[in-house]
Amino acid sequence: MVTSKFREREVGSSLTHPEALDGSNAPAHRTVIAKAARTAILQGFIGSLLMVAGSVGVGWMATTSSSLIRTPLFIMARTSPVGVILCTVMLCVGALLLLRSWLRLAQRIGGWNSSSRPVLRRALWMWVVPMMFSLPLLSRDAYAYIGQGRLMVQGLDPYTNGISALSNYFSLGPDKLWTEAPTPYGPLWLWIEQGTVWVSTGISDAGFPEVALIPFRLAGLAGVVLLAAYVPRLAALHGVNPDRALWLGVLNPALLINFIASAHNDSLMLGLVVAGVYFASVKRPVLGILLITASIAIKPITLIALPFAGLLWAGSRAGWGRRMICWTVTLGLSLGLMAVAGFVNGLGFGWLGALQTPGAVWSWYAPVGLLAHLSGFVVGLFGGPGVPVSDVIQTAGTAVSALAIVWLAVRTPGRGIGLPAPIDDERAFNKTVVRRMAWAFAAVVVLAPVIQPWYMLWLLVFFTVTGIADGAQLRTVFYLTAFFVLIGLTDQLSVFQWIPLAVVRGVAIAIGVSFIAYLVFFDKKTHVLFRPRRGISRLKPRS
Repeated sequence: MVTSKFREREVGSSLTHPEALDGSNAPAHRTVIAKAARTAILQGFIGSLLMVAGSVGVGWMATTSSSLIRTPLFIMARTSPVGVILCTVMLCVGALLLLRSWLRLAQRIGGWNSSSRPVLRRALWMWVVPMMFSLPLLSRDAYAYIGQGRLMVQGLDPYTNGISALSNYFSLGPDKLWTEAPTPYGPLWLWIEQGTVWVSTGISDAGFPEVALIPFRLAGLAGVVLLAAYVPRLAALHGVNPDRALWLGVLNPALLINFIASAHNDSLMLGLVVAGVYFASVKRPVLGILLITASIAIKPITLIALPFAGLLWAGSRAGWGRRMICWTVTLGLSLGLMAVAGFVNGLGFGWLGALQTPGAVWSWYAPVGLLAHLSGFVVGLFGGPGVPVSDVIQTAGTAVSALAIVWLAVRTPGRGIGLPAPIDDERAFNKTVVRRMAWAFAAVVVLAPVIQPWYMLWLLVFFTVTGIADGAQLRTVFYLTAFFVLIGLTDQLSVFQWIPLAVVRGVAIAIGVSFIAYLVFFDKKTHVLFRPRRGISRLKPRS
């Protein structure tokens, strides 16, 4: 009996609990793995198709300027309560079916070995390709990208102008947040937006602004491709199973939905920075810095990665002198490239002043945002300065996150509680540096007043490539993935004003909560993944 249990542990999977593997040992041969995973992959494919069908009724579109809304299919799906609710059901069931398929895929594969990677890649493409044809789901930022591109085409500064500077800006379909807000994006993304508007202007003016979304979809796809290529490589450098990392960090349904279905530019940003960190880790620092700078030029939040890239360049045995040189050269090269880009587009470093744009809103599940606004509300009830109190708390959160980044970057890797001496082993040093970078991003996200679902994906990828352990850590990923998929499904639905939004949202909440409760408590295949594995810690033979 003991021998059998030891064999289960040595299969190499993070999910080797007998119930999680459906009572069987992990298949090892590629053909066997492909056959075992076929149903899970097909279920995910069906889920993606359902999401595309649901996007017809509740996906985001420029309804006042698009000719699509005048076609019978879209009229039927978007203008009647029955059509909207049916599309909401298809969207929710599709997304949650994809979530279940992701969990089941790991269970069916079982052991992570080289034979599983082709199966994982097949699943990735089968789940991604349908989403490429949906209307933007769970976010309408893609329409803000079009508006910002039009600002560039018209010679207006998007770092000082919101899209309200455009004629008939409301017909573009973006969130009202962007009406007066400057863009928080870097020069490379502005060029992509500008080029998209240039290419699509003729067709869009004819009544199909959705055509302008295609380049943003392709940018999102490029980011996922970069992640699929470099997440396994970076994980392998750290001694983490690359195939498990591919499944956990790239095939994650929250990532695919936000990066492909929603077409967020975070996809390209994250793909570039992961590739840059990989090349910095293998001692190709210039290429690494170039890629990280390209990521910064998409969204400047990845400035966080620069000091850690400098540490990777310096190496495990570098003294403070070499570290200072590497940090200086890294920062100088990156800022030099950004300065050139700012000179070319004539906007300089205008993106620095626009970095506060995401902080203009808050979310109830962001600890700092909730604390700040509850405190401000209570103070305001008693006649006090509620808004200044909220601002102070949010500013304090930002300051603490900045201090955390500095401390994580400067503190000698390997020195601390349980680690009395610096790390000499290069692989262990690199893993520690990247892990600290993951914590730096975590500090920024957790201490921000707003946490968007796609912010969680930054943390997911960096923690994945440095190792997410079985047990509580892995279950945390499962719960967070389910939570942020649910948040997206219940928060960002495009519904006309005469359709009762409360009813539609209620349907989405009911389906989402019921489906996730089923996965966690009642599904015979998946419920074991959300519970502590009793007995696993007692597998050591008694002496």
